[in-house]
Amino acid sequence: MSEGDAMTATTLYEASIPVIRRSLANLSALLDKGAEHFGAAGVAEDEWLGYRLADDMHPLLRQVQIASDGAKGAAARLSGQTPPSFPDEETSVAELRDRIARTIAYLDSVPADAIAGREEVPIILEIGDLALHFTGANYVRDFALPNLLFHVTTAYAILRNRGVAIGKRDFLGELDIRPRVAA
Repeated sequence: MSEGDAMTATTLYEASIPVIRRSLANLSALLDKGAEHFGAAGVAEDEWLGYRLADDMHPLLRQVQIASDGAKGAAARLSGQTPPSFPDEETSVAELRDRIARTIAYLDSVPADAIAGREEVPIILEIGDLALHFTGANYVRDFALPNLLFHVTTAYAILRNRGVAIGKRDFLGELDIRPRVAA
């Protein structure tokens, strides 16, 4: 393997915060496409924000709120902070986009050095009466990213299932692709 082919080490920050930030920005763009589609079809905003994939799943609006909570919770837990509290009071796309923007602003406020070296720091996530014990590294790998991507994917699937013209490129967003330079 040549020097140019060697994989560079990724920090805990690089493996988490940029991925989370990008996913939220793409989620906001998906909401925009949903608003355009359903607006043109004359579907009331409160109706389509209530769409679900299955009866026992949360509606689109709640999927966005949970994605936001997971994102700010991950940044806070990884950096040893308390996440900002956002009451779940949104009822419109504009309010959901604002929530996503505030979440991204919080992510941007967490410096990389606040997460540096915290791969082995214990993280306890309490969900109801369940306490999940992680290290920083396995929290990102096994919970924070999969959970966030579950809710963003579910929001995508709700929109796609209801006829919004979106595809994988919309889910992935703009890619940072650089041409390979010949040695």
